[in-house]
Amino acid sequence: MATATHYYIWFRVAGDLERAREAVNAVVADLNRRTGIAGRLLQGRADPRTWMEIYENVTDARAFERELDAAVTRHGVAQFAENGRRNQEAFVPY
Repeated sequence: MATATHYYIWFRVAGDLERAREAVNAVVADLNRRTGIAGRLLQGRADPRTWMEIYENVTDARAFERELDAAVTRHGVAQFAENGRRNQEAFVPY
């Protein structure tokens, strides 16, 4: 049985918040359709320009990462990340 991987991707939003939200929500919906993983988008309580995408219980990390990269490109999300930088961390159960 494959170990589940949990992805946490955080970044600061640059530019229009509504357009950024539309783009990230499109990525989340796209990944759900293509992988069955239902992601979530959160924003910082103290800093609403800091966002985090969460994708949990991924059993095929390589396939998911390929789909994630493709969706981010397809929906132009990098243009909304400050300095084009999205910080991605992957965790497995301890």
